Amino acid sequence: MTELVAREEVRVSVEFHTFALQEEDDMEVPAPFPEERADAPGEDFLTAYDKRLDFESAGHTHEAALTAEVWGSEPPVTGDDHWEAQGEAEIFSTTGNLSVETMSGVGEGRVELGRTDMLWKVRVSCSGRAEVARLAAVDVPVGVERYLVQFWPAGT
Repeated sequence: MTELVAREEVRVSVEFHTFALQEEDDMEVPAPFPEERADAPGEDFLTAYDKRLDFESAGHTHEAALTAEVWGSEPPVTGDDHWEAQGEAEIFSTTGNLSVETMSGVGEGRVELGRTDMLWKVRVSCSGRAEVARLAAVDVPVGVERYLVQFWPAGT
């Protein structure tokens, strides 16, 4: 049976339609965010690099809500149809922690995976994209775009 190990809420300051989760020890990251980032906004919702995950937001500047879940094995796929974008990737973490990265530097939060030197499978789901695109054109919305990021050990 699949077990939820940990769950945490993280605030993400989105700038220029993007943010990243990357290995907390940035000396371990061959190309720290935003290096090698795709230049065309809207191209890829989720892009995996070595020890880094880049997210393409629908809003230029806003504060997104990110829920990170760590599972013991692959979690069930949610049957909700309210997700506007979904993607899957893998990330290796040396420290067991991922920092939130923005275009102007390290963000306010981090995701604690709880296990070091591990390859993780990742499933990302996002809602509120259409609404944040509309609102961010005239304001700085808070919590409209919501991410669910689920991690589980690869090979389980």
